Amino acid sequence: MPTAVLQSLNEDELSKVLSSPPFVQVEGIINIRDFGGHSTSAGVAVKPSYLFRSGEPSHITQKGMEQFQALGIRKVFDLRADAEIAKYRTPDVKIEGVEFVKLPILADAFDPVAIAQMLKNFATDESEAFLQLYTTILNHSGPAIETILRHIRDHPDQPCLIHCTAGKDRTGVFAALILKLLGVSDEIIAEDYALTTIGLQPALPMLTARFEKEQVFRDNKQGTINMATAKPQAIINLLALIERQYRGIEGYLKAHTTLGDRDLDVIRNNLLITPVPQTSTESLL
Repeated sequence: MPTAVLQSLNEDELSKVLSSPPFVQVEGIINIRDFGGHSTSAGVAVKPSYLFRSGEPSHITQKGMEQFQALGIRKVFDLRADAEIAKYRTPDVKIEGVEFVKLPILADAFDPVAIAQMLKNFATDESEAFLQLYTTILNHSGPAIETILRHIRDHPDQPCLIHCTAGKDRTGVFAALILKLLGVSDEIIAEDYALTTIGLQPALPMLTARFEKEQVFRDNKQGTINMATAKPQAIINLLALIERQYRGIEGYLKAHTTLGDRDLDVIRNNLLITPVPQTSTESLL
């Protein structure tokens, strides 16, 4: 769905979109949706109801817990830093039958000085600021993305969810990496990324209140506004950087993880509805 359309939805249209795939209904969790259903360049599709993404789950309700369990999710990968969780008072939740795994990304990014500089960058050149931020995430994500991919490789019968605070930047980068590995086109990946514009609509009052409480955000409103966007070009630029710097997603994963060709083949097979043929006889790590 084009960004212009996403930004012009009325309340009824918004409700309809949030009630339709790839969005799923879990009361109290923002921006939650299914990775599944996207077509790939090989003519197959990403398996639905296995891999999910969202914002923080700390406000999940009792009804939401029941909805969450109905999705069959067995493991949750949390990309937030401990300082971030403490800062926003969003403690871990416990859901019966679900294991929560901490994989903090950018633990030092919540220092006020670092935030002020980042907002200055966003106010000056939004496109370049996103590329800098997403490149930093990319460079620090090796161990975390490997943990998630190993789960997908070893436990294709245990659906999982990836989340950060809003489900936009860190989660968006991870989603792009996984979808790219599966052969989803850059255009579809960018459209999926932009759906966060819709996914965060119900949470805007809460997110706005958070920003307004902190002087660093009040001091640079334009930078804050720019940073909160989810424009397709931001992820397109990151994917182009991966192609230039690593010659593709496989090159990135081999540079930042210990996964080999056969591992990646198994991961693809587990996440695609029609299995792809294995291209390597290399043993699994």
